[in-house]
Amino acid sequence: MFRKLAPRFGIKPIVTGEPVSEANADLAQGNRCISIGHKTRVENPTLLALGRAGVAYISTRSIGYNHIDVAYAKSLGISVENVAYSPDSVADYTLMLILMAVRHAKSTIRRSDLHDYRLHETRGKELRDLTVGVVGTGRIGTAVVARLRGFGCRVLAYDTRPTTAADYVALDELLRVSDIVTLHTPLTADTRHLLGRRRIGRMKPGAFVVNTGRGALLDTEALVSALESGRLGGAALDVLEGEEGVFYADRRATPRTGSTLARLQQMPNVVISPHTAYYTEHALCDTVANSLANCLAFAREHGDRSDRRKDVQA
Repeated sequence: MFRKLAPRFGIKPIVTGEPVSEANADLAQGNRCISIGHKTRVENPTLLALGRAGVAYISTRSIGYNHIDVAYAKSLGISVENVAYSPDSVADYTLMLILMAVRHAKSTIRRSDLHDYRLHETRGKELRDLTVGVVGTGRIGTAVVARLRGFGCRVLAYDTRPTTAADYVALDELLRVSDIVTLHTPLTADTRHLLGRRRIGRMKPGAFVVNTGRGALLDTEALVSALESGRLGGAALDVLEGEEGVFYADRRATPRTGSTLARLQQMPNVVISPHTAYYTEHALCDTVANSLANCLAFAREHGDRSDRRKDVQA
């Protein structure tokens, strides 16, 4: 995607397959701007090495910043900026997960794969009969709200800064009455374990949790306990605490038996996918194009007269 789009911006990118690290930071020598993905945490020694290599700007191809210590980068003179991309990718995927959860798709497909085509005693639910609580109404949350309206369900919303036409309520009220709670808020110090043991305990009995935001928005151990006890009806998770080093890797030869992930995967009412909601052609094109545009804007703003064709490393 970089090789395809960069010429349109007058840029010849240097593309590195490995994630950025202290060991390979010297590859950025001579490049003021680098573009990175969200898959790997950028440790502070890596930031220090990048600063020494002359990097002054990091464009992360994600909405969230939680994999970078932005304050430490700033102390080194490195600016960090995120990118916008089509909210439809995650919004569409969220609706898919909601429908899979309330129609018990995982257990149905598993039985069909074993040639068991009987109807199960657990019946699905129709969205028009349910209340869905949307936590976080930025671009993605707003797109989810718009899609839910088409299903005729009651939609509630919570955000510290309401931004869209929705029925906003307090978070505890949303949790108390919602049959489905879907998370779309950024991960910050304030939102870490936004749904912890106390708030999960206040949720409507039998409710479903959907998370396409960040894994640490949920206290995973508290979620597992609520699912195992039958307090909650199910979950659909595209992100998970501790996903780093697991998601995006082939783990068929090294399954994580006994882990929280393994416990969740064994449950018939839990759908797990490996942080793939954003992964569409359209969204990826957006992230690359906007990352390149941001790098160029930084170079122009800071009066960089170097050869722009060599100014960006991805």
